[in-house]
Amino acid sequence: MELKELNKQQILQRINMDPAAFGRALSFIDFANANHWYDGIFTDLDGAALQAGAKVEISLEKLQSFAECLGQDARFYYGLDTANSRSLAFIKAAGHTFGRGRVFTKPIQQIRHDLTPEDTIPNTRIVHTDARGNFVYIPKCNFDVEIAVDALRLLDRYDTICLFSGDADFAALLRYLKRKNKHVILVKGGRITKSLGELADLKIEAADIRPYISYQKARAQH
Repeated sequence: MELKELNKQQILQRINMDPAAFGRALSFIDFANANHWYDGIFTDLDGAALQAGAKVEISLEKLQSFAECLGQDARFYYGLDTANSRSLAFIKAAGHTFGRGRVFTKPIQQIRHDLTPEDTIPNTRIVHTDARGNFVYIPKCNFDVEIAVDALRLLDRYDTICLFSGDADFAALLRYLKRKNKHVILVKGGRITKSLGELADLKIEAADIRPYISYQKARAQH
């Protein structure tokens, strides 16, 4: 057995998934949701503390390989900050990893949020002031509609939807797909609403697949 196939079998065993029970599976990755799965994790896989400044981040290559274990194809959705070279480079890297025709993006909107006297902002450089008072811009770029439209448009191409998100807004979509006799695999981090969880035939916890989709980013050297 080749190493790639051996790794796949190990992953499927870890998540307790029998591919034969799910048929053709298509993954929809809501990366804005998935990208925060390991926020606040400061230990390595052995439980030891990470070095100061190090953090756990999702690897695009490992994420694509994991999605490949689940099914036949994967679609990646994430916002783009056209004025940010790092954002442009990230979307380019995602296209290289998943395939340019499988990465879907749109410009991130900057939504004004007015601050109250009780608000505490550690990074004061992001605080703006005008005649109305202090405010910050909050980036927003949801793909709920795009994912739902694609899931319906491609209905005849899969038997199982693999949704990488814990967003409760997807409950209506999954409920409809269940009525169409589709299976649901939910890959999520942390708690989710009961209404969303009850729709899943298989729930995969981000904590359980951390070795397969993440890496430890070292502190930048100056």
